[in-house]
Amino acid sequence: MYVATKGGERAIEAAHAWLAEERRGDPAVPELSLAQIREQMALAVNRVMAEGSLFDPDLAALAIKQARGDLIEAIFLIRAYRTTLPRFGASLPIATEDMAITRRVSATFKDIPGGQILGPTFDYTHRLLDFKLAAEGAPVPTAACKPADADPAPHILALLDRDELMEPLEHSDATPPDLTREPLEMPAERALRLQALTRGDEGFVLSMAYSTQRGYGRTHAFVGELRIGRCAVEMDIPELGFSVEIGEVELSECETVNQFTGSKTEPPQFTRGYGLVFGQNERKAISMSLVDRALRWQELGEDDTGAPAQDAEFVLYHCDNIQATGFLEHIKLPHYVDFQSELELIRRLRRDAKATQQEAAQ
Repeated sequence: MYVATKGGERAIEAAHAWLAEERRGDPAVPELSLAQIREQMALAVNRVMAEGSLFDPDLAALAIKQARGDLIEAIFLIRAYRTTLPRFGASLPIATEDMAITRRVSATFKDIPGGQILGPTFDYTHRLLDFKLAAEGAPVPTAACKPADADPAPHILALLDRDELMEPLEHSDATPPDLTREPLEMPAERALRLQALTRGDEGFVLSMAYSTQRGYGRTHAFVGELRIGRCAVEMDIPELGFSVEIGEVELSECETVNQFTGSKTEPPQFTRGYGLVFGQNERKAISMSLVDRALRWQELGEDDTGAPAQDAEFVLYHCDNIQATGFLEHIKLPHYVDFQSELELIRRLRRDAKATQQEAAQ
């Protein structure tokens, strides 16, 4: 327990006032609106929603503004707010095959049903600073060509499923555990691992995925399909006897095709990795699918190579940036008593060592 020193409350109030001043910046510069953040910093908003486990672009934009652009602080704010919300029920599983797609690519097949849709992506840009964006009153880009509403696009891995070249999909009617309501416990089943990766820090999950590509985890993945779009969310209403649509969410989904497995009784089949995350967040979805596959080594009968990405406890307990931030930043708080005890100990040890040296010299 930390005891506030005299004048601490006044100092904290002054710090809050200073923070508000710094957050606002130069009053001569127009203040950012939530709409501007939501519409022009959409990828940051998407990350905050994904790692904060709450799909609400306006609240995510507010959190980013309040946090001065510190996305981890914004994620913390969203998670804290989320705990205050009442829970009315659970939605039905989302049917991503019915997604209204804005981007859909496959690295395994060139010609796919419905075609490849490049969508809004940085993949084909030159990564050169566009100084036109710095010009005041820069012209608004003309409307891009967007795909017209199309029939639902089947998942591309269904082509491999049809020929029994993919491991069978897992099906269960059991309600999966909810990581937002119960703490993570080991061993964690796949549904729980996927939840942890979905809200895990993008940079951490990315580095774990990269490590598997460099050989620490022995997975060689192909992107079977990456799709981004909006999905309807439905909820069963017992009084009505049927489900109703209550809204829609934007999602990024990635399915990877990985090295095959087999046995004396089972023919070789490709294995799966899976990633699903709020918003246009494809780097996170791809990273998640690679780490998901690496964590499945035991259920697929593979050897433990000792790679970090194969260690579920290491990955899942360290991917949460809010827990990591809390534990890291608590060392900024007063530790006067602890340090004084350490200081006294090392002084006593030095006195004892000096006395021993003097005795040995006599």
